[in-house]
Amino acid sequence: MALKGNLRDFSTTQLLNLINLARKTGTLSIQNANENAQMSFREGKLIYAYMGNENGNHLAQILQNSGKLSPEQAQVIQSHAKGKSDKEIGHLLVTARRVTQNDIIQSVRQNVLDTVYKLFTWGEGQFRFDANKLPNSGYITIPIDLESVIMEGSRRLKEWEILQDELPDLDVALRFTDRPDARLRNINLTVEEWRVVSFVNPRNSIRQIAKANNLSDFEIRRIVYGMLQAGLVEFVNQPKPAPEKKEATSRQRAAAEPSPAVKRSVVVRLIDRIRGL
Repeated sequence: MALKGNLRDFSTTQLLNLINLARKTGTLSIQNANENAQMSFREGKLIYAYMGNENGNHLAQILQNSGKLSPEQAQVIQSHAKGKSDKEIGHLLVTARRVTQNDIIQSVRQNVLDTVYKLFTWGEGQFRFDANKLPNSGYITIPIDLESVIMEGSRRLKEWEILQDELPDLDVALRFTDRPDARLRNINLTVEEWRVVSFVNPRNSIRQIAKANNLSDFEIRRIVYGMLQAGLVEFVNQPKPAPEKKEATSRQRAAAEPSPAVKRSVVVRLIDRIRGL
């Protein structure tokens, strides 16, 4: 029987902790209103993950995203390698000396991590854990320790919360400052940051820039916040302030939040269910 629930009750962090503690093998599927994702595990280690359509997780696309292939090369490979598995494509690319085996391993590993880190910011969504369900044997899987994933994901979640407070409104536009800060003389921008810079225009909102560059809300907030701090850009119109969070009274908090004993009981029952799958 599959384990089911909602991220409102058990966050991605808690689910990964439980899978790690129980050393489970299987696939965790999560779906919210806009997207769906899958993560696969073998004996408590993360081995594979993708978001959206699995066809979009093609090895050629992954290598393009990591800068190992040009868009033209990736497109040619995808069109000529229909019906071939990622392992077969990887073998052909290494044999042809287009990429190295290490290029493939590092690109696939980073793609898996980037996918999973995005899930830490999902506050809502239905999840389902299917024990012993694993990816097709044609996919390239990389074992990754969950402890390090959970630590980095939790750090990014805190960063996400700060960025939401600093940039609550993505529907505002940016423009370049008339007199950029002197620090700009030595500024080094990544490829993604240069792409964002090329779209800075009072006619483009931050949300539109993110969509044009296929960036998540977290990624665009982090890039724009860095550009604002560097003095490179400024808002055309000030963003709407984040809604004030009303502080609950101690009585309200006590009524809304389960007692520590109840929380422990729920977590213990969930661990037992995962171990029993």
